[in-house]
Amino acid sequence: MKKWGLLLLLLAATGVYFTYSPAHNEWFPKCPFLSLTGLKCPGCGSQRAIHSLLHFRMGDAFGYNALLVMSIPAVVVLVFAEWKRTQMPAFYRRLNSPATTLICLFVVLLWAVVRNIFGW
Repeated sequence: MKKWGLLLLLLAATGVYFTYSPAHNEWFPKCPFLSLTGLKCPGCGSQRAIHSLLHFRMGDAFGYNALLVMSIPAVVVLVFAEWKRTQMPAFYRRLNSPATTLICLFVVLLWAVVRNIFGW
């Protein structure tokens, strides 16, 4: 039952993000880190990027948050690994290792620094 609830929530959120643009609606949440510091966090622009992706505007999505767009293949692989967890335990363990977590953390922190230096 929990999976169905999550699926319904995901479908509802997809419908909202498809129908309404976060760039033109004030009721979407704003980034508190950006509001407090004036700097973009690694997730800034993700809502607008998701809206653009749902409308197949890859260039716009990349401009809003390149990391989000580039991480889609990795997320697909991680979901696949979770789905095949019992059939492919070595693959699952390799992807869910401390090293993978550290690499992801490094990439996200690097993105936070680079996007603020270059104004992306």
